[in-house]
Amino acid sequence: MSRDQALAIWRAGVAAVGGHAAVLEGLENAARPDRILAVGKAAGDMTRAAMERFPGVPALVVTKDGHGEGLPEGARLIESAHPVPDRRSLAGGRALREAVEGMGDGSHLLLLVSGGASALAEDLVEGKTLADLSALNRALLASGKDITAMNAERRRISRVKGGGLLSGFGGAGVLTLAISDVPGDDLDVIGSGIGSAPPKPAFGYEARIVASNTIARAAAVAGARRQGLTVLDQQEALHDDLHRLAADWGPRLRAMPPGVIVLGGEPTVVLPDNPGRGGRNQALALALAREIAGTTGLSIVVGGTDGSDGPTGDAGGIVDGATWGPGAADALERADAGSYLAGKAALLTTGPTGTNVMDILVAVRE
Repeated sequence: MSRDQALAIWRAGVAAVGGHAAVLEGLENAARPDRILAVGKAAGDMTRAAMERFPGVPALVVTKDGHGEGLPEGARLIESAHPVPDRRSLAGGRALREAVEGMGDGSHLLLLVSGGASALAEDLVEGKTLADLSALNRALLASGKDITAMNAERRRISRVKGGGLLSGFGGAGVLTLAISDVPGDDLDVIGSGIGSAPPKPAFGYEARIVASNTIARAAAVAGARRQGLTVLDQQEALHDDLHRLAADWGPRLRAMPPGVIVLGGEPTVVLPDNPGRGGRNQALALALAREIAGTTGLSIVVGGTDGSDGPTGDAGGIVDGATWGPGAADALERADAGSYLAGKAALLTTGPTGTNVMDILVAVRE
């Protein structure tokens, strides 16, 4: 039962920050724009909401493979690679820049930004190539650096990050709506600042965060209470190396009384050469499985709210006291947690969720 309860609570958190509903609410009193641009993993759902609110406005959507299905007529779609960019990422970044630069005097732009934009859209500074960009992203993903540090590195070689995209805007006003996948909901860090204004913009600029990990955690807590469960703790506490997190939180979860703990954030990971299948959430789930091995009545869900964990089609893992077993330690060491969890029917697989607000962990003790 604890497994089903934990899954329901996790899903309640994710449902509360869906890109479609968040953008509809964010546009409630907004003026009609002349152009809609959307970039990030949640760009498809965000654009659907914007085009519902403003029918007939042309839109350009740059998103991850498989995340752009069902867009309304009039939306141009560019799908590209994540987490390591490819040539389509350069095409997406160039298309966004050209669309901004093509807007005339007096025009208004609606810019929709969500996590993943750093890899999905790029326009490189002179002298940098796709090979340079790919090598940088691979190195950053394996470095163990947090998202703020990684995005600072990405901005250095970009023409569209850190306010660069809007530096070419010659119209009257920009409204940026963002779904935050970074600590502190800093617009200069979300998508490496692709939705930020340049210094002293010559146009009206407004930006709003319409969905965040804080909102998702609050909804997960509300979901737990609807089930009649006691909420023992909820905080944004997952900003550390996943092995340190497991060592710190594992004993606390193992000893927790009946109830629910909800944690949010974005663990970091240092990858070995030639890592196996999985991402940070699958690895953290397996590392926690070691800590709670043999414990009864306790289930833990760890998942990326966007529905994808690293370069996989799974969102994370679902573990309990029986998950850890022979081969688990080797899989964890080789960054192959996904293969082990698949053999235990312990993967969390959701498909694209239409949002991206970092990761959520839900632990339920019967």
